[in-house]
Amino acid sequence: MKKTFPLHLPDKKDARVIESIQVTVNKYVKRERRKTLPEGANYWDFQCKVGTNPDAAVGRKLAEIPKAIESVAQAEHPEVYIEILAVPGHRIKKSTDEFAESDES
Repeated sequence: MKKTFPLHLPDKKDARVIESIQVTVNKYVKRERRKTLPEGANYWDFQCKVGTNPDAAVGRKLAEIPKAIESVAQAEHPEVYIEILAVPGHRIKKSTDEFAESDES
């Protein structure tokens, strides 16, 4: 998803607009997680960027998106750009020896 959302709408309070943006982001993430994984992938990872426009967007973690949206809104910008791309991820399992070493430390 690559989309620019307005932060101020004439008939709605700004807090409700921010909430609706966050709901839209959450719906998108849930929809992407339901897709079937490609061969060899363990989970869906998300590459995210948030900013005032596509050129000024900064990479963020998925959990940091709500705070990033609020910080753009507090800076009095008229819109926020959000980019979220689903990427297949590969987890590497720790061996039992690594677990024993971490318990001893």
